[in-house]
Amino acid sequence: MDAELILRSVLILGGVGLVFGLLIALANQKLKVWEDPRIHDLEELLPGTNCGACGTPGCHAFAEGLALGEQEPVGCTVMGPDDINDVAEYLGVDAGEANRRIARLLCAGGSRQAVQKSDYAGVDTCKAASVVAGGGKGCTWGCLGLADCEVSCTFGAIYMNDDLLPVVIPELCTACNDCVVSCPKDLYVLMPVSQELIVQCKNLIDGDAAEDLCSVACTACGKCVQDAESGLIEIQNGLAVIDYDKNELANPKATSRCPTGAIIWLEGAQFQESPSELRMEAI
Repeated sequence: MDAELILRSVLILGGVGLVFGLLIALANQKLKVWEDPRIHDLEELLPGTNCGACGTPGCHAFAEGLALGEQEPVGCTVMGPDDINDVAEYLGVDAGEANRRIARLLCAGGSRQAVQKSDYAGVDTCKAASVVAGGGKGCTWGCLGLADCEVSCTFGAIYMNDDLLPVVIPELCTACNDCVVSCPKDLYVLMPVSQELIVQCKNLIDGDAAEDLCSVACTACGKCVQDAESGLIEIQNGLAVIDYDKNELANPKATSRCPTGAIIWLEGAQFQESPSELRMEAI
């Protein structure tokens, strides 16, 4: 009797399992979403970093965009020219053209240029220091120099110089946005390399008060406004602000009379050195 009960239970459970298995199989066939097989091949050709610099959540999403014709191979900022061409050849399309972007640091006030009002001795990160009296730096808008951005950059595109100021290596930067997110002072901006005129300052104090805190601060003197093409630069809240919608008007003349070197001209993907370093080279 016990054996018969056990056998019956097994048959019932087996039958239920078989029915549900058939139902799942039918549902899978009915609801299955077809995926272009090229997506897998394209994802294999992509770097697999999932950095998001292309504007999508990751390499799989970028591969989907490529297969649909919504993305161009050149949109991946991590791949080199040869890899981009491989993707283009696989799809039978042109690689496309893109105005490459890199991260720019809007501060040049390192340890030799900016006043340090107090010593910070807490957790050794910019994020932690920024919540303790702003980190001890005289300029509350300036870089704290504790390398959160360097640590966050998985491509090794940022290093700290002798002034404890981050330097971006243009050839390695993929515009992944990690440094932008990691900086508690919001000092990083992803810029097209075609934007060659840059104000390396975000302080909102003008005149002597700004220069007293940092020797390379923008003092809102207005000389760059006078020297630049009309409408390209304005003084807003004690800071020179460039209108990049008028980027075609930009030229090095705007930097010629800046008393502190806060506004600089970079040729394409040139290294972004501090104004003091540029002046030393000129000497």
